[in-house]
Amino acid sequence: MTKRLTLKQFSNDEQPREKMLLHGASALSNVELLAIILRSGDGAENALDLSRRILADCANDLNKLALLQVNEIISRYRGVGVAKATAIVSAMELSRRRIGSSPFQSEQIRSSKDAYMALFSSLRDLEHEEFWALLLSKSNRVIAKVKLASGGLDSTLVDVRILLKKCIEYKAVGLIVAHNHPSGNLSP
Repeated sequence: MTKRLTLKQFSNDEQPREKMLLHGASALSNVELLAIILRSGDGAENALDLSRRILADCANDLNKLALLQVNEIISRYRGVGVAKATAIVSAMELSRRRIGSSPFQSEQIRSSKDAYMALFSSLRDLEHEEFWALLLSKSNRVIAKVKLASGGLDSTLVDVRILLKKCIEYKAVGLIVAHNHPSGNLSP
């Protein structure tokens, strides 16, 4: 049985953290970026090997990785405890929030695509239905994104009085409402 190399035994150009410092984050693969988050492997595999295995199990799809919960990651991967699993889930959530903090808070909503993009990060990975509202100023700028209801797998209920109360609280002139279909089926 051969002993695996630790990342410290790799050349600087092969160590993810050092490679990032030399060439920037965009020069790293998804495996290398995940290895930086994990920081180390276990006795059987280094952080790169562990990252490769995790991503392979997700078909190298970051969207599938983003759906994993802390307890799922811990139970599936030897060498990944609470600290590493929460770091992965935190990185995925930061990514989701970055998409959600796009300039839509100050830009006008001019089309249904603009409204979709403004709500995309809030609704994209949910396994249950939610009902959201975009509250708009007179110039159709987003004042607030408000979650009004959270439901089950195939339905959600919203009280119109709560929706109208939010509009009044934020002094909204316009309103766009939306909800997701976790199944991906667009038919009602």
